[in-house]
Amino acid sequence: MAGTGGLLAPKLLTIMRDGYPMSDLRADALAGLTVAIVALPLSMALGIASGAGPREGLLTAVIAGFLISATGGSRVQIGGPTGAFVVVVAGVIAVHGYAGLLLATLLAGIILIAAGYARLGGLLRYIPQPVVTGFTAGIAIIIAVSQLGDLLGLGVKAPADFIGKLSVYAAAIGSMRAPTLAVGFGSLAIIFGLRRWAPRVPGFLVVIVAAAAGVAALGLPVETIGSRFGGVSATLPVFAIPPLSIASIQAVLPSAFTIAFLAGIEALLSATVADGMAGTHHRSNQELVGNGIANIASALFGGLPATGAIARTATNVRAGARTPVAGMLHALLVLALVALAGRWLALVPMAALAAILLAVAWGMSEHDKLRLLPRMARSDAGLLLLTMALTVLVDLTVAIGVGVTLASMLFMGRMSAAMAIKTGGEAAIPDADEEMGPSQRDGLPHGVEVFRINGPVFFAVAGEVIETLRRSGGSPRVLILRLRFVTFLDAAGGEALLEVIDEALAGGARVILAGLQPQPEGVLSGLRPGMLTAVETAVDYPAALLAAA
Repeated sequence: MAGTGGLLAPKLLTIMRDGYPMSDLRADALAGLTVAIVALPLSMALGIASGAGPREGLLTAVIAGFLISATGGSRVQIGGPTGAFVVVVAGVIAVHGYAGLLLATLLAGIILIAAGYARLGGLLRYIPQPVVTGFTAGIAIIIAVSQLGDLLGLGVKAPADFIGKLSVYAAAIGSMRAPTLAVGFGSLAIIFGLRRWAPRVPGFLVVIVAAAAGVAALGLPVETIGSRFGGVSATLPVFAIPPLSIASIQAVLPSAFTIAFLAGIEALLSATVADGMAGTHHRSNQELVGNGIANIASALFGGLPATGAIARTATNVRAGARTPVAGMLHALLVLALVALAGRWLALVPMAALAAILLAVAWGMSEHDKLRLLPRMARSDAGLLLLTMALTVLVDLTVAIGVGVTLASMLFMGRMSAAMAIKTGGEAAIPDADEEMGPSQRDGLPHGVEVFRINGPVFFAVAGEVIETLRRSGGSPRVLILRLRFVTFLDAAGGEALLEVIDEALAGGARVILAGLQPQPEGVLSGLRPGMLTAVETAVDYPAALLAAA
């Protein structure tokens, strides 16, 4: 993930210091309008899919969308509700109610701000790609299945769990309604048809307008936003602090960490995509802070969790956005559109919104990467599929925890395989760039033993280092440890080396560390201050041989 994470200052502030010409305002205004047209139907659909309502989705687009642009670290990021949150939000509402969601979102905002000031923005890029792809694809499957009821007009209330939902839908399949089917699949055809033949046309907006007009004109018996939610209110939100208590905080804290994790991952992924498209550089830590501020504000005004939205950000860049003002204008324009057309939004069919969410799920599904599964390393493919299965069948938090843990273990296994210890004649062979004197080419001086370690030395291989060197060593006069290619040493690895050194020193041997790198030297000195006074060091292996002669 590219980005300059060190500086903590909103991108908007630094841009305004350099001046904001009228040409930038015109470009940002056009981009903001373009994104607002996309965000309006999408925010309603995501709000409904999350178990809240269209108003909550729109509130989030306005409040959080404005603040993510105004206080974040990206020049062209667009924020708001996203598909990644649908599963988590629906689960929190089901268990803790909407008040519990608001508290979890508030806490997630605080966590994100703390992570930004702790300079943790750069660490999120180390989440393995198979894990990210797996849980994203899993969320897409859950979203797609959750929309089948509205798309097919089944008229049943399904449980939250995936298998139970499928069972209920399968049992009700005979109750499909032809008008709803026509609206749903007609909307899908319009969305994907426009993407193929007229990609610049805002397909989501066309769908809700066409579907609402068609259902109203023909008097079709199709469920709409108005029949389910009573319309979309254009009243201003009310500031309110969620009920706070030690017990309620403890109850929602795990969900808050999940929301913060997802918000951070998606925000930085989206900012990185924007950098690649626009040639910009985001500030990863400030982006976390901006998302934290936005989530706190969203919770205080009754909105949903929010983060950077990759599809809307890409739309913003393609529309010519130049500064964060485009994202701020997009939020204000969504508010204006709701104020002007709020009463008409009640006519939008639920089947049309289901079609929009199915299109979102397809975009989230990582289908292009899933096609590469047969070419992936078995470990990566297995990790991806396991994360996806756990996301769908168990829980997103479990999926991420298991995925990251397994990925770390696989990485440590690969690093362990990369570490090699050479003893005897193999250890004494010089590197190609090391110049040996004539006397040094005749073999090792009497009583000199050489051990060579290549690769990282950490806790997973510390025991192997000790055992290998013990088995190989006798009672040498001089022990040379060639450490030129040990570029990383952790505390456990350092303790292992110190144990080998102590045994050699106790046997009366001189110990020479050849080619000791700065990082391992710092670890050894930290574990045992003054350790380097008990041993000798040499810049390279030839110099160590000269010292040993």
